[in-house]
Amino acid sequence: MIFNCGKYQLNLNRPHVMGIVNVTPDSFSDGGKFNTTHLAVEHALQLAAEGADILDIGGESTRPSATPVSLDEELSRVIPVIEALSKVCALPISIDTYKPEVMRQAIVAGANIVNDIRALQEPGALEVVAGSHVGVCLMHMQGLPKTMQLDPNYHDVVAEVRQFLLDRLNVALSCGIDRSRILLDPGFGFGKTRAHNILLIQHLNQLVDIGQPLLVGLSRKAILGAIAGGDEQQKLHAGIAASVVSSMKGANIVRVHDVKATVDALKVVAAVL
Repeated sequence: MIFNCGKYQLNLNRPHVMGIVNVTPDSFSDGGKFNTTHLAVEHALQLAAEGADILDIGGESTRPSATPVSLDEELSRVIPVIEALSKVCALPISIDTYKPEVMRQAIVAGANIVNDIRALQEPGALEVVAGSHVGVCLMHMQGLPKTMQLDPNYHDVVAEVRQFLLDRLNVALSCGIDRSRILLDPGFGFGKTRAHNILLIQHLNQLVDIGQPLLVGLSRKAILGAIAGGDEQQKLHAGIAASVVSSMKGANIVRVHDVKATVDALKVVAAVL
């Protein structure tokens, strides 16, 4: 399976790793650690050296209860990082945003993938991506980050997430975005309880069956802390387990903070598969 993202073509015949670079003061796990251009670029290059296949740059925290940031603030955080990275790093760069103007400027700056928690539902977002050659990740989310974890409710979480992703896929296709440019993401932790998340992992094959490459982001999520415990070492171990299980159930890309450990674990998955 080939994923086309701008000037890059990723052969997803093995599990790929997307390394997280949060240029934010308030992300749930690493907020404030890399919130300058220099620190963010340095961290991204470290993740590349550890074996990341994609670098995902984000300038607005979407953790539960997060407060949105202004367009200008988000642009000031991410655009210099993307511009700098695109000159020194030969990996696809992803912009983690739902704002069409951030997408547009990030693509100009060198981004190759738009990673959108709102699945191109913001006015103008479809047009920005359709008018480019970049890849896109369409994610499911119930509600908005500010309130999404207050009372998530589904009749059948697997069926509803699957239908949403299928609907957004069809909208993207109808707007001229080629199928080879589209990833799908079930949105673990975005408007879902622990039980919902576990059901989605158990039945990941029903999302794989849509036929599009699947991206999974479970790294350091609250569900892992609830299962394994809350300290950094426990989250690391739990995150590796989640990446291994997800990959063996058909996920093509895992989005993680702990790149080196995940890359090593997924080498075993690739060998077994």
